[in-house]
Amino acid sequence: MASKHLVVNFEHLSRSDGALVGGKNSSLGELINKLGTKGIAVPPGFATTSAAYWRYVDTNKIRDTIHSLITEWQWGKLTLAETGRALRSAFNRGSWPEDVAEAIRASYRALSVESGVENLSVAVRSSATAEDLPDASFAGQQETYLNITGPDALLNACRRCYASLFTDRAISYRQAKGFSHTSIALSIGIQRMVRSDLSGSGVMFSIDTESGFNKVVLINAAWGLGENIVQGTVNPDEYQVFKPLLAETNLVPILEKKCGEKAMKMVYGDEHMPTRNVPTSKAQRSAFVLDDGEILQLARWGCVIEEQYGCPMDMEWAKDGITGELFIVQARPETVHSRRDLTSFKTYQVGNKGSVLSTGLSVGDAAVSGRVCLIASAKDINQFVDNSILVTESTDPDWVPVMKRATAIITDHGGRTSHAAIVSRELGIPAIVGAGDATYVLHSGQDVTVSCAEGDTGFVYEGISDIVTKTVDLSGLPETQTKVMLNLANPAAAYRWWRLPVDGIGLARMEFVVSNAIKIHPMALVHFDQLKDEVAKREIIQLTTGYMNKPDYFVDKLANGFAAICASVYPKPAIIRMSDFKTNEYAGLVGGAEFEPQEENPMLGFRGASRYYSERYKEGFALECRAIKRLREEIGLTNAVVMIPFCRTLDEAKKVLHVMAENGLKRGENGLQVYVMCEIPSNVILAAGFTDHFDGFSIGSNDLTQLTLGVDRDSGELADLFDEQNEAVKWMIAHVISVAREKGCKIGICGQAPSDHPEFAKFLVRAGIDSISVSPDSFIAVKRHAASSEKT
Repeated sequence: MASKHLVVNFEHLSRSDGALVGGKNSSLGELINKLGTKGIAVPPGFATTSAAYWRYVDTNKIRDTIHSLITEWQWGKLTLAETGRALRSAFNRGSWPEDVAEAIRASYRALSVESGVENLSVAVRSSATAEDLPDASFAGQQETYLNITGPDALLNACRRCYASLFTDRAISYRQAKGFSHTSIALSIGIQRMVRSDLSGSGVMFSIDTESGFNKVVLINAAWGLGENIVQGTVNPDEYQVFKPLLAETNLVPILEKKCGEKAMKMVYGDEHMPTRNVPTSKAQRSAFVLDDGEILQLARWGCVIEEQYGCPMDMEWAKDGITGELFIVQARPETVHSRRDLTSFKTYQVGNKGSVLSTGLSVGDAAVSGRVCLIASAKDINQFVDNSILVTESTDPDWVPVMKRATAIITDHGGRTSHAAIVSRELGIPAIVGAGDATYVLHSGQDVTVSCAEGDTGFVYEGISDIVTKTVDLSGLPETQTKVMLNLANPAAAYRWWRLPVDGIGLARMEFVVSNAIKIHPMALVHFDQLKDEVAKREIIQLTTGYMNKPDYFVDKLANGFAAICASVYPKPAIIRMSDFKTNEYAGLVGGAEFEPQEENPMLGFRGASRYYSERYKEGFALECRAIKRLREEIGLTNAVVMIPFCRTLDEAKKVLHVMAENGLKRGENGLQVYVMCEIPSNVILAAGFTDHFDGFSIGSNDLTQLTLGVDRDSGELADLFDEQNEAVKWMIAHVISVAREKGCKIGICGQAPSDHPEFAKFLVRAGIDSISVSPDSFIAVKRHAASSEKT
């Protein structure tokens, strides 16, 4: 057989060659052939063909062995472990057919000459002829060997790749997916190593891995060679990039950057152990692996690759520590969200929560309760109890048979692209990865609830919680003239609702981001050196690690918090309400007590607009403005609309707009719209005047009801009197809607009443309201209420 049929250079392959060289290698050929001219850099290499595999199998008379051993296993005469061990032994004992061995050696010599190195260091990766299919990824089923040097070591690694086609996990995976064990061949990719041992590497998805949101690129990064990220043995950096704005070279559309622990890195070893793990330095643990320019370059490459394949992609990248160059080393179709039905999805609500035992990154969006089964090592997996919650440090493909029997998975280590995350998505079970302390704080036999239904963070609660599951059916949803928008507080949950056909975000509360992501009073950051509270100072130092200028921490966290919310509906509007803490709530932030007055009635006190121009808070408001300016002008999310709360007078409106302009937010400039909350009777009485200063109103029905009826909404004694449908309140609402329409000013409402009371929704629609903003779980009902009201 001619050597050209046994080995093929990547540059002569395309993705139609899957039967010849497997999905992984055919994809590398596609990248080099079709996308090299578009700037996608791929290290050169070559692939052994399926013909070479069958030549090895037949020369060593293994074909009949495969058939007989697999048959005995299927009939229950052999265990899976016995079957796999015998088949791997047959391959590892085999001898290379001379023509196959020489073809590999010759191609290796040529690759070494091309690279200017006598014995080039190469990566040796398995590529099965049935992998990377739309419905089966075969993720990590066969082996990869890194930093292989010299022809003899290369042939030995190739032999072990052939044997890995029959690891226990690979056999069980093929059986579960219905693939024939005797018809799948193995190709081997031999590729020049990128010196990422001297820099970093990682994984990239062209969609959000948890929600399937298709407008972001997700990148994970760690120091050293990439195996640690794939295996989930490190907690990597995570970067999110907004795809629609990547073409704008003047923007930096990075929505979020999280610095992972990255406690170890894989580097080159010696001839006996080609790779080894070493601890990272403190400097590396606290530093990002990639700078902004590199993050954007990879994201743009991800979009180009996705466009070429016509589907969401799962890619691996590496950065050469000597040249500083970035490379794509693998690309395959994403296999989970590409198969999902977009017309319906499930939501989960967790009630009666116990105390939080552990947290990590959530994988999936489900919640389950069950009993913990803690397995410390792969050698103990036979102790796993079916239908338990698997808790362990990390997983690799050897764990797959056990993972299939778990109701949820919790690992100490790993990111969203780790083995545990990938497999749990394929299996459709919730997982929490990178928890850090799960194996320390949890124990076998313990009843817990695993919730991945609350955003990016997954929670492990003590005990059995109440879990309510609902199916959201988007088919047949009516069109409405009245815009139906969402109230969103938690940026981490923004992507969960991207499939809802919403008309934008009607209310995004700044207080949630400040309380949960920032935690520090802005004035405590501005005047950090003058703080008297030493405990608060220590906490601020810890929270702001990496920030030389402490106010920058507030600006970055706030801008990134709102970036996800704005991106989830872009280019539709996202209305961001500036801070509306009461003084007692502000005082509860770290360092806040020194900057807030004591008030008898904070509800009617120093809140909202009155703070923004006050010397007490003016510098804090400047940080809020800087964050919005960065969100709109640097990240590029110009759909962000600013809304001012609790603006009592027209004079106050002028003062606030003046302070905003001083801080770079000038109404009308760069398309900036500024709304005002309509929640005080003066907003209704002077509505015509307010339209001269604002582009829109958003009716805050809670405060408007409270102040119209003179009822404390928090009073249990007066609960029966608090009624948004009281005729006085409805008159106020109808009047301000009428004035807004007359003045050509937009007006909406953000509150629960339209979802709880169809008749109230009908009243709003008939009054001519432009938009109704509700919580995500109420969207379908309100959309139907609005459609019904528009017909009558």
